[in-house]
Amino acid sequence: MVFETMSTPKIFGIAGWKNSGKTGLAVRLVSELVARGYRVSTIKHAHHDFDIDKVGADSFRHRQAGAHEVTIVSGTRYAIMHELRGAPEPAFSEILARIAPCDIVLIEGYKREPIPKIEARRREAANRTPLADEDPHIVAIAADHPVTGTALPVFDLDDTVAIADFVVAVTGLAKPD
Repeated sequence: MVFETMSTPKIFGIAGWKNSGKTGLAVRLVSELVARGYRVSTIKHAHHDFDIDKVGADSFRHRQAGAHEVTIVSGTRYAIMHELRGAPEPAFSEILARIAPCDIVLIEGYKREPIPKIEARRREAANRTPLADEDPHIVAIAADHPVTGTALPVFDLDDTVAIADFVVAVTGLAKPD
């Protein structure tokens, strides 16, 4: 019997303030890297309460009844919802450990984690204070406007191919088989 083995995935983050273009960049990078043959997973950090199932759905009713974890499984996908029920938010490392084998994990948010990341900047962002000035783990900037006063590589926020090339190079991501 042959088992697929994958080494520890590469990790690369996308950080930025609200409305800085993080999600758009993450989505474009996932598409680009998948098109290149990589298996990509993502972790998105939310600073607010969120829900992924609908009021009245069976899974919602299970959670409301007090289930610690609810897993929904179908022929096309499955999802596991874990209720914290007052427990602290799990550490980034705990979440990363739950990811299925893949080539690379793109992290959206978690701007304070010590992982290599690109800072997304947009003129319309709620806060335009540069993160790179205070975070030595930011290795590049992607912006929709000119950026000066930095030694970091600067990319156009929409230049997905160049940013993907950079992510592959920085992480040392091997060419897919």
